[in-house]
Amino acid sequence: MDAKQPSRVGALLREWRRRRRLSQLELALLADSSARHLSCVETGRARPSRTMVLRLSAALDVPLRERNTLLVAADYAPAYRESSLDDEDMASVRSALDMMLTAHEPYPAVVVDRCWNVLTGNRAMSVLMDGIPSHLLEPQPNVYRLALHPDGLSSRLANHGEVRPLFLERLLRQVNATGDAELRALYEEVCRYPAPADEEPTAGAGVPAARPGPVQVPLRVRTPQGELSMFSTMATFGAPADVTLSELAIELFYPLDEFTTKTLQELAGMPGQVLPGAPGDRPEWGREPQEPQEPKEPKEPPFPFPSASTSASASPSASPSASPPPSPIVMRD
Repeated sequence: MDAKQPSRVGALLREWRRRRRLSQLELALLADSSARHLSCVETGRARPSRTMVLRLSAALDVPLRERNTLLVAADYAPAYRESSLDDEDMASVRSALDMMLTAHEPYPAVVVDRCWNVLTGNRAMSVLMDGIPSHLLEPQPNVYRLALHPDGLSSRLANHGEVRPLFLERLLRQVNATGDAELRALYEEVCRYPAPADEEPTAGAGVPAARPGPVQVPLRVRTPQGELSMFSTMATFGAPADVTLSELAIELFYPLDEFTTKTLQELAGMPGQVLPGAPGDRPEWGREPQEPQEPKEPKEPPFPFPSASTSASASPSASPSASPPPSPIVMRD
C-alpha cells in the first residue's frame, strides 16, 4: 500500500461505505460533512484531514485496526496502539480476564482474538476439548477448526447438522462486516471440511428444528457422562482505545438443562478429572511447563490453556514512549 497516494484512502472509504450500504449523502450527514466533499475524497480529488478520516471511520463503524489502515493510507500516523497482552498497562485487562474465566467455572469459557484464535480459557473447557488431536492445537488452536474439523469436536456433536451451518453463517457475517482477509481465508477453509462419517442425513439439513426452549441451536456434546447441552454468550470490552483490546472476545458457555448443570458441577468436584489443579491454575500454552509442586502429578487437561496474565496476543507497539503508557480503555465524560 502506498501511503503517499490520497486516492488510496478514498478507495478504502468507498469500499467501507458500500459495505455498510450507505449513500454518499447518508454518510456525509452522519459525519457532519457534505456529499460533494465526500465524493472528492473518494475519487482522490481531495485529501481528507486526519480529523475527517477518524470521523468517517467512526460513522462507518470501522474496526480500530482498519482505522489505522485508513490513516496510513491518507499519509497520517496511526491513532490506535496495538499492545501485547503482556504489556504493563494491560495488567488490568489480564486480571479481568482471569477473574471472568475463574468465576465462570464449573462452566466452560474461552478468550479469542478477531480470527477466533484461542488465547486462554478456563479449566472447564476440558470437557469440550477431550480427545482433540495435537495437529488442531498447534501452532495455535482456533475455535472454528476445533469445532468443525472432522478430527475435532464435530465428531462428538449430536447436532452437527445444525451447528455447522450456524457457525458458518456467523463467520460469513463477520467476514462481510469487516472485509478481513484472514477471516475470509478461515471461512473458505472450514467450508471445505466434510461432515463426520457417522452423521445421519436429515430432511431439511442445516435448517434448525423448532424447539420449545429459548435457544434455537444448542451445543449438544456427547461425553462419557452423557449428552451435555449448552448455549453461549459473547462478551467484549467497552470503549477500547487499543487494537488488541478491541479484538478480544470472551465466549461463556452455560448449561441448558438440569442434567448438564449437575454433570459439570460434579466434574468440577472430582480431583484430577476435568478440572485439575487449584482454582485459576491453568497450564500455560506455548511455554515451558512449571515444575510440579506436589509429588503426585495432576492429570493435565486435554487442551493446555495459558493464563491471560502470561499469554501474548499481539506485537508490542512499534513506537514506545518514555511517558507512562495510555490506558487501553477510552474514558468518556
